[in-house]
Amino acid sequence: MSEAIAEMILPSTYIEVRAEGLIGVGSIATGNLGIVGTAARGPVGEVVALGGYSDALDAFALYDPLSTPRLADNPLSLVRTLEQAFAGGARSVYAVRIANGTPVKAAVDVKTAGDAAGFTMTARDAGTWANGIRYTLTQAAAADPWVLKLSVGNTKEEFSGLTTADLHAALVTSTLVTVGALSNGAAAPVSVAASTPLAGGSDGANVSAADLAAGLALLADQPVNIVIVAGFGADQAKGAIGAHLEATENEGRERIAVLGAKSAVLADVEADIGTLNDDRIVLVAPGLKATDAADGKAVDLPPSYLAAVVAGKLATLAPHISLTNKTLPIDGLVGPYNTTNYKKLLQERVLLVRQKFGFQVVKGITTENAAFTQISVRRIVDYAKAGVRLGSDPYIGRLNNARVRAALKATLDGFLSQMVVDEMLVSYELDVSATRAQEIRGICAVTMTLMPTFSIDFIRVTMNLQ
Repeated sequence: MSEAIAEMILPSTYIEVRAEGLIGVGSIATGNLGIVGTAARGPVGEVVALGGYSDALDAFALYDPLSTPRLADNPLSLVRTLEQAFAGGARSVYAVRIANGTPVKAAVDVKTAGDAAGFTMTARDAGTWANGIRYTLTQAAAADPWVLKLSVGNTKEEFSGLTTADLHAALVTSTLVTVGALSNGAAAPVSVAASTPLAGGSDGANVSAADLAAGLALLADQPVNIVIVAGFGADQAKGAIGAHLEATENEGRERIAVLGAKSAVLADVEADIGTLNDDRIVLVAPGLKATDAADGKAVDLPPSYLAAVVAGKLATLAPHISLTNKTLPIDGLVGPYNTTNYKKLLQERVLLVRQKFGFQVVKGITTENAAFTQISVRRIVDYAKAGVRLGSDPYIGRLNNARVRAALKATLDGFLSQMVVDEMLVSYELDVSATRAQEIRGICAVTMTLMPTFSIDFIRVTMNLQ
């Protein structure tokens, strides 16, 4: 029933409810990560929500060894990067698997007596993960059922039947494979006593910047605050990332990107920072030492993986809390620089990590040499923009008069005053008005002056002795 009085014809009590005074600003997400990369399993070109590293393994499977990737020079990057991001503290992640072309599903043919066709078992998901699915097909005695066993990692399945048709029907419930058309169903299958793998799965891991851009486009309408790109250095990713950040800002979905340099080599870092000057892009160096879960070996990872740890740490912090001096949970650094080089790169706006009371972020800065040098200031302003939108949008279509404008001001005032209480702002000024000409044009003017809170980067001490 309408709560506005449209007409009064029949004698009755008519009630108009003016609820503008109840409009407030709801919760705002600040630590959601978006990531794009290559993987051994999972849907390609779809956004998958993850809440932890175990979710990542379930959805995308373990990565391949860095020293011996399944596709030469193209190690899988998505889960390896997620491993570092979750280690850094990430909690809510939106992940997209990308590929060069269409990944292929692994498969194997089950034969019947006389090497005749039976049916084909095909992995449910495309990718090299299924090349690790192994199966046996045996019969204990001539009159006993045939038993087909499937296994990969900790997952094991067992199916039985007297004929090939029985096995075909039983495999419909498998979580690992699907079955193709059946031939010679009444015949017995051929025994496979030795554990035999499926074969032919591929990942399309040799992706390009175009594949990266396509994956980022899928994150455009997701509630993402921080973007990382798996396995790409800034030299390859900066164009696609820059376009993505510009497009999402124009749509009111502001976010920042944390990129790693091409390598930990000083010249590569300087080359990358020389092409970047963006308040929404952070460039991280040096590289990262880690243990490869695929083979247990110690590996040196490029800066893009350290960027994932930094992004994970950033996701745990409120917008106004600076990354400066924050400790990262890492094993070591690849190519740590001397003090002179740290100073040089810091002046060139590179976010650096050094070993000092653990492994600490030297200074939480963007690549812009202007208003938004501190990452925290960029995030505070983005938080304010999101809150102002949430508070203002419910007023669209309402009356443009003094009463409604006062309610709008009260809504925004409540939000901004809470930002002061939370220490995101030092203070603010707010005015909501409309001239008669603006009222006729449907315009309500909101003017605000914000004083964001900055962090302490230097402590200058003057010591007087007497």
